[in-house]
Amino acid sequence: MAITYTWEVTSLKVKNEGDLENCVVQTYWKKIGTDENGLVGEFSGATPFTTVNSDPSTFVAFNDLTEETVLSWIQSIVVGSYEDHVNGKIQKQIDDQINTTTEPDLPWAS
Repeated sequence: MAITYTWEVTSLKVKNEGDLENCVVQTYWKKIGTDENGLVGEFSGATPFTTVNSDPSTFVAFNDLTEETVLSWIQSIVVGSYEDHVNGKIQKQIDDQINTTTEPDLPWAS
């Protein structure tokens, strides 16, 4: 089964670091997987960032951030590191919807 994935940022935490204001130090995000039958699974994650190594020449002001920029930071850590775990959790949620367990009435009960 092919799964289509989307990512979204759900929240950010910031703090001032030296001359830099509102440096992103914590991100909260979701990765959502949808299979070809429309079944959905999702994984919520949190990825911290340190501001100690913030480079003023590449710093992006908070008001200039886009979701794509922040997702690229998150994905640079998740992808190739623990993305298989994330995708596995999403797959399990989808599989659980396909292979549901039911508890029918007993056949001899009236």
